[in-house]
Amino acid sequence: MHSTSQGASQARLGLPNLGMGLGLRTQHLPAILAGGARVDWFEIISENFIDHAGYSAHVLEQLAAQLPIVMHGVSLSIGSASPLNLEYLRKLRELANRVSAVWVSDHICWTGLGSHNSHDLLPLPFHESSLQHLIQRVHQVQDILQRPLVLENPSSYIQFADSTMPEWEFISRLALGTGCGLLLDVNNVYVSAHNHGFDAIDYLRALPHSHIVQLHLAGPTRAGELLIDTHDAPVPTPVWQLYALAQELTGGVATLLEWDANVPDYEDLLAELAKASAVLAGQLPQQAVQQQQGLQFAHPIDFHLPAASQHSHDHLEPA
Repeated sequence: MHSTSQGASQARLGLPNLGMGLGLRTQHLPAILAGGARVDWFEIISENFIDHAGYSAHVLEQLAAQLPIVMHGVSLSIGSASPLNLEYLRKLRELANRVSAVWVSDHICWTGLGSHNSHDLLPLPFHESSLQHLIQRVHQVQDILQRPLVLENPSSYIQFADSTMPEWEFISRLALGTGCGLLLDVNNVYVSAHNHGFDAIDYLRALPHSHIVQLHLAGPTRAGELLIDTHDAPVPTPVWQLYALAQELTGGVATLLEWDANVPDYEDLLAELAKASAVLAGQLPQQAVQQQQGLQFAHPIDFHLPAASQHSHDHLEPA
């Protein structure tokens, strides 16, 4: 085992265990304003708040004064062969400074080529040249952001024939070679393990646990022989089992529940997040993976943010 609770707290890049958090979504702002946050922290999608000064940004400023904020991006395209978007990184740094972001995260993937953004998390081949390419780019991004970058393992549905190492080795060497943090999405591990036939538990045990600063939870959908990372359902039992193991291996890190399609009311999200505390207390929820029913694909970017509403002058009560 790579770490104990004490060792993890000392070695985890100086970043804290924030507790239990939710992704901040615009449709939940009225409920948050009315009843308080009732979580330990929020994760925002960076692209939803870059260059935005409307109602959502106003509420975010109030929340940032009360609760820790973590930024999670989907456009860094760290694995692309195209040059890094320096203007995007400048705006990312400005937003991080404005909301006092505890950390900034994105995905181990590429999202487009040149000026084209696919708005999808595209997989990488896992070999020495792609690893060295990522190591160089992570160093560059961390220099620009002036803080550690935290990177997430995405779910995948294909593998490259020229890969020479398993995903967990690639991610481990990336973290150890750059000092970056890891956002371990245990749902994505479950999805990819099912789709590609590897052992999810072996994956978790092989990672450098002192680099893991955050865990993601979500619910996938079964579509024929594949699992799809839809973020539109309760967390299934196998993912809760991996979550419990990940918390044991790391000694305890921040938990974030993702839900990006068929998004329920805020109260229902709080109830689902509460299951994470129950799992840590040894109570395992029983929930099956849902079958395909008009498959929906999660997308956390709000392309059309709502205008200021009647709540624009309300003030948050302490959670």
